[in-house]
Amino acid sequence: MKFTRFEDIQAWQEARQLVSMVYAATNRSKDLSADLRFSSQLSSAAVSVMSNIAEGFARETDKEFIRGLWISKGSAAEVQSLTYAAHDLGYLTEREREQIYSQAEKISRMLSGLITYLRSSQ
Repeated sequence: MKFTRFEDIQAWQEARQLVSMVYAATNRSKDLSADLRFSSQLSSAAVSVMSNIAEGFARETDKEFIRGLWISKGSAAEVQSLTYAAHDLGYLTEREREQIYSQAEKISRMLSGLITYLRSSQ
């Protein structure tokens, strides 16, 4: 599997959707958008998933790419954790929480597969 652009990486494409989902939920919830610190943390974590895939890829070595993917995977877990807090605080409905959580989980599985592939190809 050879990528020529980070935009070709399916996990990055899915992370881009995650960012849209998080921002859409923030825009729908007046309480979430009013809690600037919390909404900033959630949106930053989502953007970090996407950005670290691109940044790791741009470093042009498998070792650095894998490092970026691990950071991205950690940010996906952060998004998942924050969805629970957002639901507990009444910022997200259970349906919204589950949709965002599931998208982050999907990305995390993709990242695990990509990390495994890159490690085996070294």
